[in-house]
Amino acid sequence: MPASYGIHPTPNADALDWDVVSAGLASARNYWVVTAGPDRRPHSVPVWGLWLDETFYFATERASRKGRNLAANPALVVHLESGDDVVILEGTAEDVSDPSLLSRFADAYEAKYQLRPDIANTAQVVYALRPRLAHTWLEQDFPGTAVRWRFD
Repeated sequence: MPASYGIHPTPNADALDWDVVSAGLASARNYWVVTAGPDRRPHSVPVWGLWLDETFYFATERASRKGRNLAANPALVVHLESGDDVVILEGTAEDVSDPSLLSRFADAYEAKYQLRPDIANTAQVVYALRPRLAHTWLEQDFPGTAVRWRFD
């Protein structure tokens, strides 16, 4: 980040611990996903989703704007609703096809939202995002709590 932001090289003790970030991702009801189409135009929309095994999952219609965008360009950004306790994930979306994982997704989704996705419907797709990068900070002390997480 630019030096003028005043980011400390080492976050202070108030910075979010990854266990806290992971718990917040798991308990969130709504997530914002950001895609870009072949024309590079951004698209941002809230979705319901799941945080399982350090991976974010959500379902959509293949014909939806986000579905078409991800089919053409799998780059994906996901963030939580809060601008005060910020969590942003970046990476590449993958189409989930493993039947046991799809079943686990449907079970967990139904438990969370009381709505079961139809994983047998070929018009729908379940996407998985295993983050490559995550950004977290607390707005009350952005310079002291900003962390960029890198994952292999």
